[in-house]
Amino acid sequence: MKNLRVMFLTVILLSAMSFSAAAQTKVATVDMKKIFNTYWKTKQATAALENRKIELRKEMKDMTDGLEKAQADYKQLLDQAISADERDKRKQAAANKLKEMTSTKSTLDQFQRQAEAQLADESQRMSGNLVVEIQKAVADKAKAGGYTVVLNASNTEAFIYTSPDADITDAVLAQLNAGAPIDLSKPMGGVPLNLNTNLK
Repeated sequence: MKNLRVMFLTVILLSAMSFSAAAQTKVATVDMKKIFNTYWKTKQATAALENRKIELRKEMKDMTDGLEKAQADYKQLLDQAISADERDKRKQAAANKLKEMTSTKSTLDQFQRQAEAQLADESQRMSGNLVVEIQKAVADKAKAGGYTVVLNASNTEAFIYTSPDADITDAVLAQLNAGAPIDLSKPMGGVPLNLNTNLK
């Protein structure tokens, strides 16, 4: 896959170089990874996802606490030394409690699966929307700068040399972050997008 990508980029570069001097191709590079990670909307979306994870973990903790209480009640029903009549009554109560615990455990497992799937879907949708927005900003900046081809500098194995003068990453970032409602000079701290962590 990497070789195919390198070959594809090489073909683009060779094609670009084969144009006549009158129609000379102007090539720029952009670090898509840096832009994605530094874009204020990425930070905002990541924080929203983290808040959602915290809410889901709290719901799961409440459900787990309820299950643990039911288990303690069930054990108490079985452990006490009592008369035969009382034992029969408690046997039925213990059976009902066991049924309740099984149902709660099943609900908890289903909730966890759905929460993880929901977070993964939200993250993928957020990333996709941001990438489309960033690509449009790159295209706008490239058109404004008269660039014919823009290569992703994040994919370093495709490049032998790139001039810093051809890098439009900071210009694109400045354009995207111009309307940021937060102070980007203060680091927010990286919030990982690993959605499955701490949900169990």
